[in-house]
Amino acid sequence: MQSLLRWGIENSTPQTQTQTQIQPKPLDPSIIDIILGKSDAERMKDALAIAVSADKVDVDDRVNALDDLEMLVEQIDNANNLEKLNMWGPLHGLLTPTTPTPDFERIRTHAIWVIGTAVQNNPAAQDAYLKLNPIPLLTSFLAPPATSKESGSKAIYALSGLLKHNAPALKQLDVKTVGDEINDGWDRLRQALQHPEITIRRKTVFLFNNLLTPNEAFTPSLSSQSQNLHTPDSLSPSSEPHPQDPIHPNSHSAYLSHPNRASTSGPTLEAMQTHGIVRVLVDSLTGGGEEEVEDVDLDFEEKGVTLLRTYLQLNGPLSQSQKDRITRWIVRSAAASTSTSGGAGGKSGSGDFALSSSPGFENLAERWGMNVTELQELVKMVRVDG
Repeated sequence: MQSLLRWGIENSTPQTQTQTQIQPKPLDPSIIDIILGKSDAERMKDALAIAVSADKVDVDDRVNALDDLEMLVEQIDNANNLEKLNMWGPLHGLLTPTTPTPDFERIRTHAIWVIGTAVQNNPAAQDAYLKLNPIPLLTSFLAPPATSKESGSKAIYALSGLLKHNAPALKQLDVKTVGDEINDGWDRLRQALQHPEITIRRKTVFLFNNLLTPNEAFTPSLSSQSQNLHTPDSLSPSSEPHPQDPIHPNSHSAYLSHPNRASTSGPTLEAMQTHGIVRVLVDSLTGGGEEEVEDVDLDFEEKGVTLLRTYLQLNGPLSQSQKDRITRWIVRSAAASTSTSGGAGGKSGSGDFALSSSPGFENLAERWGMNVTELQELVKMVRVDG
């Protein structure tokens, strides 16, 4: 072994002073991007740069860029980076161009889509975007002459992401613009329940029920606080963080700093009464006093009944006229279901819900996503005096 090592040393060619060392060439950053790929932050900036380039980029390319951005912000860290990269302002600016073009509606629709995806279940992104006071603008897209069906539908999507589990955001629904135009968000949501497009009506009634339903998932017992400090499930709305429990910055830390943030039920219940939302709901379901509801959309009807049931479970009041109309409507619907199913059919002359044991009543319960007992409880809540 020693002789082999000595031979290697003797026969090696030492580098002389005159030999020039070959210096490695620095790698081109573009080659590194090709090998490793751009970071998500760079891709987001590139996509937005294309989307806002109205004069230099084809509209299809701008739409594709917004599609790419929407997929990127599905990841919660990327959504939170919109604020760090100062992207919320330019993105929101796409909703109101200085010089509208014939293809602008497509750009606006996709921009709203990006916004809605970024704020879904993300309190940090919600708070960042709410700094721009966007709710009056978003609710303005619910007016039929103002925007297309697609923009209105995406506006409900974005409003859903902003308002769910976010009581502070509901305050912006009461904000009115200065000037001749009154911009009341609750009133515009009520009008959306009467929108000519059924897709928007379905999404609106579903949003109302989400806002009205008490958020039990955010109200566990206090014994769970020490088990999970980084999720909204760790505190009840009436409790405060223990002084020695640190609140670390993260996407959901707002629920620890402000435990009542998720409580949207109370403000929604009040708004449904003061802004005429209950009246419109009852009219939409019962036909506004008519004997029959024409062109019933079963999906909207089921969602509307679910909202009515949630409202009554929270002791929401109804006028006697509304109670009578709902009662007659349920009787008619059960009788019609009996007739459709091949039963005896006919109306209940006494109005005492003799149909409650009929196949039609069972069919009606199934149609509304309930069992018979739940439908009977709904009937009792409607007819209760108060």
